[in-house]
Amino acid sequence: MAVSGFEGFEKRLELHFFGDIDDDDGNNMLGLRLLDFESLEQVLLAVQCTVVAAVGNPFFDAYVLSESSLFVYPTKIIIKTCGTTQLLKSIPPLIHFANNLGLTLQTCSYTRGNFIFPKSQPFPHTSFQEEVIYIEHNIPDNLCYRKAFVMPSKLTAHSWHVFTATLLPPLKYPSHATFTVEVCMTELDRLIARKFFSRDSKTGDLAGRDMTELTGIDTINAGAFICDFAFDPCGYSMNGIDGDRYSTIHVTPEDGFSYASFECVGSVCEDPDDIVETLKKAVRVFMPATVSISTSRCSREVWTKVARALQPLGLKCQSFAMDEFPAAGTISYQTFTAARRK
Repeated sequence: MAVSGFEGFEKRLELHFFGDIDDDDGNNMLGLRLLDFESLEQVLLAVQCTVVAAVGNPFFDAYVLSESSLFVYPTKIIIKTCGTTQLLKSIPPLIHFANNLGLTLQTCSYTRGNFIFPKSQPFPHTSFQEEVIYIEHNIPDNLCYRKAFVMPSKLTAHSWHVFTATLLPPLKYPSHATFTVEVCMTELDRLIARKFFSRDSKTGDLAGRDMTELTGIDTINAGAFICDFAFDPCGYSMNGIDGDRYSTIHVTPEDGFSYASFECVGSVCEDPDDIVETLKKAVRVFMPATVSISTSRCSREVWTKVARALQPLGLKCQSFAMDEFPAAGTISYQTFTAARRK
């Protein structure tokens, strides 16, 4: 493995707000989507990244960033960044701009895996302890139901860091109709990884479209509209929008520290086989040596089906952890390794 390189593992922040965003006639339901681009640029300046592509629909706006993705819903923001970005520095300006719109922070969730190059991370991401201290210092005191925990695995290079905080007691927190799945993949198949290097100096959305089609990413969810982007000399990001749900993929293909992530949203009202099949398609695209999968607000039926579904791909479940968190409910964390390379 390289001594130092680009950090693929993302940091992920999800903030939920509440407030009166519409009137009796159903007007002004945009909420956080009313944030102008200049305000978003101020947030991203603090994080140290920029917008490279964007798309929206009646439900939310999706931004491809120079380091991963941003999703803005009327009362929810999800921002996910890789590299040496300072993601948590987005919390103060996001709360400030939301308050100006009459919205109040209700929950805060932060997750990440193990960094490949932890010593390269800047403040406040030098350690999980430092991250938790920074979050707690910058969120309101009334988000008093809090928990920070590192979910372990049998793989020394993999664990799942989780912090959540909410102002509502766990028993009074509303149930969710959706759940989130986060997949981290390392040691990608080399032939596949090469497809994410730019060709003929082509970058941007056109080169991104070529990579999407060449690798079969467009078949993971054929019904989604994909906003994709290719970086120079290598790397790829995409956001998929499908109604009120998003999916996102980010790829760092360099040999020695290759990495890809896939994140999507599922519904508790749908057949669990649907989300499991989606995960299989995503993992099959990259054929990684190691996979970790985290699910939040998800049923036991989904966890067990995920493990069985990856077996035909030559991936064996090595560890499983589960815990309860304020606002996020039950979070599960599974790790898998490939039995052999083809």
